[in-house]
Amino acid sequence: MLERPIKDPTLPPENKASARRTLSVAGVAHALHDGYTDLIYVLLPVWQTEFGLGFGALAALRSLYAGALAGLQVPAGRLAQRIDGRAVLAVGTACAAIGYAIAGMTGSLIGLCIALTVSGAGSSTQHPIASAAVSRAYGKQSRGPLGTYNFTGDLGKAAIPALASLLFTLMPWRGALWLLAALGVIVAAIIFFVMPPILMARAQSKQKTPIVRFNTGFKLLFAIGVLDTGVRMGLLTFLPFLLTSKGASLPAIGTALSLVFLGGAAGKFACGWLGARYGLLATVLITEVATAILIIAAIVLPLLPLFVLLPLLGLMLNGTSSVLYGTVPDLTQSDQAEHAFAVFYTGTIGSGALFPIIFGLLGDRVGAEWATASTALVALVTCQLAFALATKLPARDTR
Repeated sequence: MLERPIKDPTLPPENKASARRTLSVAGVAHALHDGYTDLIYVLLPVWQTEFGLGFGALAALRSLYAGALAGLQVPAGRLAQRIDGRAVLAVGTACAAIGYAIAGMTGSLIGLCIALTVSGAGSSTQHPIASAAVSRAYGKQSRGPLGTYNFTGDLGKAAIPALASLLFTLMPWRGALWLLAALGVIVAAIIFFVMPPILMARAQSKQKTPIVRFNTGFKLLFAIGVLDTGVRMGLLTFLPFLLTSKGASLPAIGTALSLVFLGGAAGKFACGWLGARYGLLATVLITEVATAILIIAAIVLPLLPLFVLLPLLGLMLNGTSSVLYGTVPDLTQSDQAEHAFAVFYTGTIGSGALFPIIFGLLGDRVGAEWATASTALVALVTCQLAFALATKLPARDTR
């Protein structure tokens, strides 16, 4: 049975237990889906050998998954407003798993394309629905829990590709994919049977979905999210080349990226709660200014001092996103949370695909170092937008 959303900022004991269960299951789903997304990077060399593909074809395979993932976020959010969001998320998770099972069975490139499209389409349900579930479960206290939810996605990005790499040493890659697909089916069952109902108003849940008109505050938040993601993906595009220019070996580059990702996972966790305590404006200013300074440091420092700073760079680079995601409910009507999260994630995921191309073209003209420096400039632009957004937020976000 669908229930009304929690409005009171102080959750009664029974709702606290339900909210914790929602956060736990949503976190598991986030870890699985984000892990599935980054699993492709481990599989690309395997598929290159198996199917004799060039780099362009491999990039196209990645785009099939990413395109389905980004393009279906809004329809998934819309669907969850009309029927039980928990069921949509469970079915989507099962589809994501089935896609990888098909990839493990197919012997053709066409089959592989279908498999990745199916898996990406299934994963499109996770961000809008799980984010809205956590938001509604915690009400006005949702910013910190949303930071925890985002942190679990980074854990999945680290854990599932690592698990796949281990399985590839123990069995053929196809068998490894079947095991990982079975894991996804188990998670789908957990979502369906363990996750509490996603809170929403009964009357609104049965009405025809209205046309959504986002306010100025949401548009500013969306712009900050797009630019923040562009900075992150742009820097990660050039970081290996900066490290190479400083004399880093291939294993050292892999270690450096791991340090950045570990710092990023910590940043998502810490900044979600930082935003809940000190507000969006202070958090965005701290993280974005620090990001710009650390990007310049990455350009000018020698290799060893740079390695020391990389976890902090990852923390600041990734931390802003948690407080941004946590602010979406503050600028959206409760019954439109799925759609708002879907639009926001579509923009940030699309930005992650577009900005590396833009910065890459710039790098071809001015070189890697100047193109990297331009990402620091974009980070500072988000500070100006944050000041404008602060006028649209409650006083607690402008401290």
